[in-house]
Amino acid sequence: MNVKEVLENITKNNASDIFVVAGRPLTYKMNGKMHTYDDCIMKPNPCQEFITEIYHLADDRDMSRFEKLGDDDFSFAIAGVSRFRVSTYKQRGSYSAVIRIIQFELPKPSELMIPDAVMELANINHGMVLVTGPAGGGKSTTLACLIDKINTEQEVHIITLEDPLEHLHSHKKSIVSQREICTDTENYITALRASLRQSPDVILLGEMRDYETINTAMTAAETGHLIFSTLHTIGAANTIDRIIDEFPAEQQHQVAVQLSMVLSAVVSQRLLPTVDGKMVPAFEIMVLTPAIRSLIREGKTHQIDGMIYNSTNENMIAMDTSILNLYRQGVIDRQTALDHASNPEMLGKKLI
Repeated sequence: MNVKEVLENITKNNASDIFVVAGRPLTYKMNGKMHTYDDCIMKPNPCQEFITEIYHLADDRDMSRFEKLGDDDFSFAIAGVSRFRVSTYKQRGSYSAVIRIIQFELPKPSELMIPDAVMELANINHGMVLVTGPAGGGKSTTLACLIDKINTEQEVHIITLEDPLEHLHSHKKSIVSQREICTDTENYITALRASLRQSPDVILLGEMRDYETINTAMTAAETGHLIFSTLHTIGAANTIDRIIDEFPAEQQHQVAVQLSMVLSAVVSQRLLPTVDGKMVPAFEIMVLTPAIRSLIREGKTHQIDGMIYNSTNENMIAMDTSILNLYRQGVIDRQTALDHASNPEMLGKKLI
């Protein structure tokens, strides 16, 4: 099997992910649905050969880490085809991989249906902006669009810390330093601490994985930097609770107070299937107001959802309102709207 040719053919189909797993045909995901590349069942040896060739295409990347630990993450590009983010792993003793396809050219936010209210977050001078949602929900692409907007319009130093690098940014008005974890630096916390000595204005932190990284990121935001990061949470209130819960109980009140001061916005997004078989994003946008900051300080995060839902701020929108708008526009059907609603019973009364 010509791996390079396979990647090129699947990329032409506008697929999002490729699955190399023994026991079934080579599979790819397109618009949220699985498709087989051919009818040939992949056995362990062909899987190993396929993945070995992937490492060869990735500038002959060393396979020893994968062979020893059973997991590896990296990215590479094929000229004229696409960039690829690869996660290799072992299952049942055989080599497996999931390959995310990343376009060379970053689509325009309007083409991705990213609201103007999200893109305006690029104009914030300092603080912390979090983009949250499930894996494969478009978080990295939204962040890449925000970074590109800053890069295009502002003269600043942007540092991105990613595992692995996804979208590559050229220098425009800004200087963009992109560092890959385990390749350019040891880990997130080491890279984040080092970045504070590299005169950054904007820092993109690929993921906040533990309380030490979260604490350093909040301190960076507190000292005048603009921090973008992601969490695998759904909804602004859940995101705030998740951050606070990462810390020991005796520190949580202090963390809540600090978070209430440095957090600027939380964007939650998820992809929904459309009536024509594609995928469309739905967004919840919470911009920090004095009232919301007070709720975070006082530990009343359970009231945040209601405040977002009833807000008159044009830059604030609840997830269910976003879903309702997609339904009324004829983009999604009733069942999809109810399946993804935070409050299906309340939303159901409005789906007329």
